[in-house]
Amino acid sequence: MNSEIVWALGLFAGVVATAALVNRFAVAHRSRVRRLVILYIVYVVTLGVSLALRTLGIHTWASHFAVATEILVAFNVVNLGATAIFSVLVPALGIALPMIASDVLVGVGYIFATLGVLSHQGLNPSSILGASAVVSAVLALSLQTTLGNILGGVALQLDGSIHEGDWIQLENGKQGCVKAVRWRHTVVETRDWSTIIVPNALLLANNITILGKRDGRAVPQRMWVWFNVDFRYPPSKVIDVVTSAIATATIPGVATDPPPNVVCMDFMKDMRESYATYAVRYWLTDLLADDPTNSRIRARVFTALRRAGIPLAIPATRAFIDVESEARKSSKLERHVRERFKALRTVHIFQSLTDGELRTLAGGLDHVIYTSGEIMTRQGAVAHWLYIMTSGTANILMKVEHEGANVQSAHPGKVVATLKAPDFFGEMGLMTGEPRTADVIAASDVDCFRLGKDIFQHVLTNRPEMANELSEILAARRVELLAARDGLDATEKSQRHASERARILGGIKGFFGL
Repeated sequence: MNSEIVWALGLFAGVVATAALVNRFAVAHRSRVRRLVILYIVYVVTLGVSLALRTLGIHTWASHFAVATEILVAFNVVNLGATAIFSVLVPALGIALPMIASDVLVGVGYIFATLGVLSHQGLNPSSILGASAVVSAVLALSLQTTLGNILGGVALQLDGSIHEGDWIQLENGKQGCVKAVRWRHTVVETRDWSTIIVPNALLLANNITILGKRDGRAVPQRMWVWFNVDFRYPPSKVIDVVTSAIATATIPGVATDPPPNVVCMDFMKDMRESYATYAVRYWLTDLLADDPTNSRIRARVFTALRRAGIPLAIPATRAFIDVESEARKSSKLERHVRERFKALRTVHIFQSLTDGELRTLAGGLDHVIYTSGEIMTRQGAVAHWLYIMTSGTANILMKVEHEGANVQSAHPGKVVATLKAPDFFGEMGLMTGEPRTADVIAASDVDCFRLGKDIFQHVLTNRPEMANELSEILAARRVELLAARDGLDATEKSQRHASERARILGGIKGFFGL
């Protein structure tokens, strides 16, 4: 009895020590500790029954329970060793062994432990194996499906074809993320918060697509966003407009390598519609966020087409009748002029202009929109436009050139100011024709009007003395941006203001031929 108590205490100490190691170094394997504790409790109960039967003089049953106790001791030893090796030592060496593989090895250990104990009790191992083979054959015939699923789970983990975290597409078209490969089935979680339990044998028997993986490495998943445009607009222009919108500024969830692109896919779909079908093809970096990323792509497509004056196609079977009387046209035009006149009144560089001059400018404004993240104007670009924001916010970023080099820094630029409607930018490009000195990027959806050189030249030519007032205001605005970028003090700002004013005045006169 003393040896049995010693074994019980020794196994208890082993369970405690192994549990401490797992909790310290392998928290993810705590389920194995539960198995250790349960097996030890079964052993203690069996030992207690064996000792009780022996005390009561029921020696036949006591001997049976004694054999069971020895087998459970062997199981506990195998379990303690396997947990220490597979849960603590192997992960510490950087080896990722599938759980099913370790379970198979533990099972083999149980078989040899059982044979060893029974052999020690005087039983012939060959007869035991023969009887076991017959029983196994009967079980295999009756449990073919279950055994097929179990063997499938072992195969999936051993050959590494599917891993936890992989996104897969089943033959029925359903997609999901593999959460666990278990003995009988694989757990797949879909995007719509559903869980699919797939028998392992089914995964082995069917063709399964692993999404976002090629050559054994994770790669972005290609996605398609479709849109239609009327034949009146050439495909080359549509492709250029949309490509510029999606490729020049980062979109969350869209890979930059390979870059997104736009293709014209079809003419006259089903030989009935009078429009061309286009598609934005991009590579998705987060497979869980497919719909939100598609939505951001559609927003870019919509605003880019609207800015270019290209409407999305309307089915040919639909017709709109709009009766335009002269009074209606006049009313609509007057409303547009009022909206633009109001926007021009928010531009303080135009505060000296008369109402008539502002109305002249209002008649030449274009309405443009941008979605969040789009580049509204790029540093170094030449564009003779003034932008008047009526809603939204935008960031001004300036890149600093390397000393003694003609190339700009690879750094994306420093945010030197934030514009919030009503505000404006691009005045230097309009007034002097200079290249843009900063990037302006929409921080939200932005609604604005755009004023070109031609219409402004008409006003400035009629009142050339306006150039002095404009140069003063533009110089102050320019110096504030430089001060934010370079950290100028009050004296430096004053000096820069005078030189900037003279430079800008000369630029205005030269650009407009005053």
